This record gives sequence, C-alpha cells and structure tokens, in this order.
Amino acid sequence: MAERPYTLLSCAMSLDGYLDDRSGQRLMLSTAADLDRVDAVRASCDAILVGAGTVRADNPRLVVRSRARRVRRVAEGRAPTPCKVTVTRHPTLDPTSAVFSARDGDTLVYCASPSVGSTRQRLGSAATVVDAGESPTMRWVSEDLAARGVRRLMVEGGQSVLTQFLALGLADELQLVVAPFFVADSGAHRVVAAGPLPFNRDRRARLADVRQIDDVVLLRYALSARFEQDDPEGPTR
Repeated sequence: MAERPYTLLSCAMSLDGYLDDRSGQRLMLSTAADLDRVDAVRASCDAILVGAGTVRADNPRLVVRSRARRVRRVAEGRAPTPCKVTVTRHPTLDPTSAVFSARDGDTLVYCASPSVGSTRQRLGSAATVVDAGESPTMRWVSEDLAARGVRRLMVEGGQSVLTQFLALGLADELQLVVAPFFVADSGAHRVVAAGPLPFNRDRRARLADVRQIDDVVLLRYALSARFEQDDPEGPTR
C-alpha cells in the first residue's frame, strides 16, 4: 500500500447526527472553547482538507487563528498555517472565497481532469490546481499529499468527503463533537451518507477519549492501529 498521511476526521454534529440545516446560514454547533481546541489541532497538522461543497456552503478560511500558535509554527520552520486543500469535479469554485484569500499558506485544489484548464484559469494564482484524474478519489489525493510531504492530515468535511475517507479505510482517528440540540430536518446533511462503512453493527469503533467542553462533548475514536495516543489537542511538534 502506498504511503498516506496520518489522517484525523474532525466534525461537529447535532444530537440527531446532522452537520447542518437548510436555513442557508452556517449552523454553529461548536462553542468558542471547542473552536479553540480545533485551532490547536489545526496547528498540529500539515494540511487541512474539505470538499468543494464545504467551501461553497461555509466559506471557511481553514487557517490557524491563534497568533501564538502561528508564531510557534514559524519558529519550527513551518508556514504559519497548514496547507489548505479542497477537491472538486467542476470548475465552479469562487476565487474570492476565504480559503483562497488567506495567503499565509499553500492552497491546493485537486480537480477532475476535464475541469483542470478552466479551474486554473478561474483561480489564477490563488491556488495550485492538481490534475487528479477523470474521477478524483480520496485515496489518490491522500497519497499525493503524502508525496508532497504531508505527514498529518486533518479532514473537516463535508458529508461526501467524510464518507469517502471512512469507506476507503483512510481514517486513523475521528474527533466528533456533539452539540446539545436537534436539527430534525431529513433534507439536511448527516455526518455520513448511506452506504457500507467499515464500522457497523459487526465492528465497533474504539472510543479512546471523552471530554466535556462547555455544553458540547468531544468523542475521540481510534479507527486504525496508527491511532496516536496523544492529547486531544494534538501532539506537541
């Protein structure tokens, strides 16, 4: 098997398992204290990946926000913030999106071959567009990131991306935050899509840690033998 980064999936969900609702506004599931924890995890990683749908819907910056953590990364010889990564099949990403405007780290866009030319033209110097083949897979992307020096990868969604990493056995860890309310909207996105996944009624994931943060709960699951027994905020590097 080709080399791939240590991969942790990070997401927050409602009590009934939803990542969002259909209000058209970003659904805030985490608290300020939990978002600071996520910032610490980001600072421990070499790259942060989200799907193009998440870029369009949430417009995330995908950066380390804490000045102290950014300074520490620079002192260690790294960029202030991890490489930002997204995957798309269509040339419809907006070059003014926050992920492209934050120029304090590299940005990679893995793109289906038919859309590479138009995506490069659309994004210009805002990102490096990588030809990921006719139908990009998370396994190919993961292995290419490893070849680029990414040792620790954080995957923040959305549903399709999380499902693919789990289904392909590419995830080593899941950091799942549960918010204390229901969405109750069958048209909204759940954490994963329907389909066969490696953890089911016959194979249970191992719960490695539970932590209360204000009124949310962090559940940390070991998904592979590569699971790192470090603090939930990430290893000291």
